[in-house]
Amino acid sequence: MQAGPGDHMAHAIALNGISKKFGPVTALHPTDLRVEKGEFLTLLGPSGSGKTTLLNLIAGAIGPTTGVILLDGRDITRMPPRDRGIGMVFQNYALMPHMTVFENVAFPLRVRRQPSETIRSKVTEALERVGLRAFEDRKPRQLSGGQQQRVGIARCIVYSPAIIMMDEPLGALDKNLREQMQGEIKRLHKEIGTTFIYVTHDQEEALNMSDRICLMNMGGIAQLGTPDQLYFQPSTRFVAEFIGESNLISGRVTDDGRIAIAGNRLITVPGARRTEGSELILMVRPEKVRISGIEELVDDGNDVLCGEIASSSFIGGMTRVTADTGNGLNITVKMVSSRAQSRYERGARVQVSWSSSDVVLLEK
Repeated sequence: MQAGPGDHMAHAIALNGISKKFGPVTALHPTDLRVEKGEFLTLLGPSGSGKTTLLNLIAGAIGPTTGVILLDGRDITRMPPRDRGIGMVFQNYALMPHMTVFENVAFPLRVRRQPSETIRSKVTEALERVGLRAFEDRKPRQLSGGQQQRVGIARCIVYSPAIIMMDEPLGALDKNLREQMQGEIKRLHKEIGTTFIYVTHDQEEALNMSDRICLMNMGGIAQLGTPDQLYFQPSTRFVAEFIGESNLISGRVTDDGRIAIAGNRLITVPGARRTEGSELILMVRPEKVRISGIEELVDDGNDVLCGEIASSSFIGGMTRVTADTGNGLNITVKMVSSRAQSRYERGARVQVSWSSSDVVLLEK
């Protein structure tokens, strides 16, 4: 599967036809991928999608069945992990409990036989970058989970690897701390300018942190692009369902080019050039759906569906409303919460509509 630009220039990482089989099981189908220098690329996907296999192939923890891996134009396919110049941050921190914070961070430099003055200078700088300069004499057990992960990050950046890879690094943290660490990792990426490859199954984490997202499924790349592209222009139903929440409406193209949805109601989608009778899926994000009382006049040139509120959930700054428009078609709406929205209670009659420009057509 081809993903990314060609080989006319040296990329931070270039994968050419990389695949991996474990016995009869194909964990990764032949895959091409280009990671640009200095970018923050996230490998996103459900369990078993191939994202961790791809990460381990780049790191050298496992060897490929087929294909070539290039690091800055050099073939590292069969190179031992220690010689690749790639740093790794793990979910479980992987700190040595008998060592202090300073000693843990200094470990990669000691292995590389760096002079003691260089070690002191680089470790101090790394600890300052992650805000742990005052904790250098503590043992890992004396630190919180977030602080232990910062030590792991400092240990990774201290020897200036060409690539920094992070495998679910925030998975063990609670929600608030996870969001705080997302901000810190983004700041660190901007400061040091190193290429980051980040693995997660958390879509919000990927949308928040990435320059580009490589969404994986069933051992291959489902879609590669910016967070905006994956969210607003998903290429398949899987992408639409995995990234955010979607209204997915089954439709059939009629003889006049319109689309018949539940109950043979006809709607217009400009650019829906499909063969008469062909089936497709219309995707509309809940925040793009307009909702109004049944008595209000809607005259904005958009198709309007009528129904009644099936459920309404207050989720802080946002309210999530589901309208039953009949024939099994429920439309979800997300809007900024306000007291005026108390009228959208269960059983209330409403109209829902959307702009045709906010509709994405997907193959069924």
